[in-house]
Amino acid sequence: MTEGTHDGRRTRITARQRELRFDAGSLSLNLIATVGRRPTTPIERMGDIERLTAWFAGVGLAVHPEEDLGSLLAALHGVRACAYDVTSGYLRGQAPRSESVRLLNRLAQVNPPVPHLEVGADGLPAAATDTALSAPALLSTIARDLITLLSDPLRRQNLRACDAEICRMIYLDAGQGRPRKWCSMQRCGNITKAARHRRQREAAANSSLS
Repeated sequence: MTEGTHDGRRTRITARQRELRFDAGSLSLNLIATVGRRPTTPIERMGDIERLTAWFAGVGLAVHPEEDLGSLLAALHGVRACAYDVTSGYLRGQAPRSESVRLLNRLAQVNPPVPHLEVGADGLPAAATDTALSAPALLSTIARDLITLLSDPLRRQNLRACDAEICRMIYLDAGQGRPRKWCSMQRCGNITKAARHRRQREAAANSSLS
């Protein structure tokens, strides 16, 4: 467990805060979520090959075995930064950097593999025998996912940033009814509410002493 700083205060960085997240609502948002606690005390959640492999498994992607995973990790970090710039800029009502837009558009020009249906001996759909992607196809898939998301007015209006200060994860609120304030009620909602009640009790106790 390490510590960071936030508004001059020391804050704990727990193992749970380093966990990979796969609940942001889309592939590209799950990539953005590999950095936690933006923008106050960023936590790198995908900093090495082992964590990269775990992320691939979590989002259901595979790459060709001959790909250089070190180079791919660096490329994903670059795409992640651009994806965050564009998405957070939209949420703040600010234009993204032009280089972010150019990179995403350039990556999306690569055609990812066309999906195809395979049928087993029993006549039922079977899993494809080779779903591994090349690095360019993988990066294109992520870029296209984000571009498609941001280009869809109905989905775009459901983008949120978690209301918890120690999280701020960008997620897609696919629920019906009232918009969600937190990425997860279990992770951030309950913690935020408990902290609020604790502050209220402390304020009441201090008031009674004065």
